[in-house]
Amino acid sequence: MLYLIAVSLIWAFSFGLIKGHLTTIDPSLVAALRLALAWLVFLPFARLKQCPYSTRALLLCVGAVQFGLMYTCYTASFAYLQAYQVALFTIFTPIFVTIVNDLFSLRFHRRFFSMSLLAVVGTAIVLYRDFNTAEFHTGFILLQGANLCFAFGQVAYCKLMRTRHLGDRNVFALLYLGGFAATLPMLLYSGGWHDLGTINAQQWLALIYLGILASGICFFWWNYGARKVNAGVLAVSNNLKIPLAIACSALFFGEHINLTQLLLGSGIIVLALLLNPGSKRGN
Repeated sequence: MLYLIAVSLIWAFSFGLIKGHLTTIDPSLVAALRLALAWLVFLPFARLKQCPYSTRALLLCVGAVQFGLMYTCYTASFAYLQAYQVALFTIFTPIFVTIVNDLFSLRFHRRFFSMSLLAVVGTAIVLYRDFNTAEFHTGFILLQGANLCFAFGQVAYCKLMRTRHLGDRNVFALLYLGGFAATLPMLLYSGGWHDLGTINAQQWLALIYLGILASGICFFWWNYGARKVNAGVLAVSNNLKIPLAIACSALFFGEHINLTQLLLGSGIIVLALLLNPGSKRGN
């Protein structure tokens, strides 16, 4: 659980950085560069001799969905939404996590689903006023595609690694490689590689931070932490970053928030976590 909380704190700063510095760069290029940097971070730890080729292929596919497709949709949404709106519209990730988990296990976990709904309610309270704005529809759809990809990857990785005796850090480079490969067709189609020569020093610093820390290290911590908790705690944890991101947007990026809504919504999310201690995996 500590891994998930630590990652949520770091990710809270990512929304403002992307909105403030990277929206002028093609989203496929941003996704490709972040994943290439993340892959380089974990390449020295790769130990694949004990990893069958079938497992390698599955890990590449999981990475392609969880990181490649997710990042492309996620980054593209910033062209249509403010940073705090992007954070807000990830509220449905817990629902996707529980649905994907139930599909994998072929059973309905009522408690996990109830916890996820409670987390969604808590997050919606934080900024309910944005749901009726007309300009968010395209960004909202892109975000839900990203949420679904991220939810699938988390659950699929947990299920896959549970039956393999492999170290997480020894195979994680494969996930980033799969994610990077998934961005290439979209990058070639959009012609976004032309933006490579226009990236300034400030944007490179943001990309390096996001690629090495927010993507490379944090996604590893997140998937590793996801294996240590049950599906209910994992679902709710996906929304921890939202009130944190909104608070960061106010404190560091000058966006206006309603403090009462933030405290009330955050309290409900914490309550959802406390309802399940997460000591058992139970996926």
